[in-house]
Amino acid sequence: MSDAEIKDILISVKSIALVGASKKPERPSYRVMKFLISRGYELYPVNPGLAGTELLGRKVYANLSDIPAKIDMVDIFRKSDAVGPIVDEAVAQGAGVIWMQLGVINHTAANKAQDAGLKVVMDHCPAIEIPRLGL
Repeated sequence: MSDAEIKDILISVKSIALVGASKKPERPSYRVMKFLISRGYELYPVNPGLAGTELLGRKVYANLSDIPAKIDMVDIFRKSDAVGPIVDEAVAQGAGVIWMQLGVINHTAANKAQDAGLKVVMDHCPAIEIPRLGL
């Protein structure tokens, strides 16, 4: 995906479900969540083990279907082999973008998302891309 396409995604997205959210401040998912909130995105942390609690003032959901709002982008902090079911749920919920974090690469799931009309970013981090692209 080109820089222009990534920039367009980051500008157009308003709501983000962060799958694999952690309550540990030293974890990348926590730091990225905090960064994205500071940039004005509406963030919905997803972690079944933390469902019903709060992270950074946001209610944590067990899965995407529990989120009571339309999600523009699903940011995935999970192992590559766990991405398939998340993509299925994102497609069912009408998300527009699948974003797989650094080191998360699943071409089968990416193809499935693209076939369903979603945009896909793999092996990138929005907290790196936003400053790099001057957003």
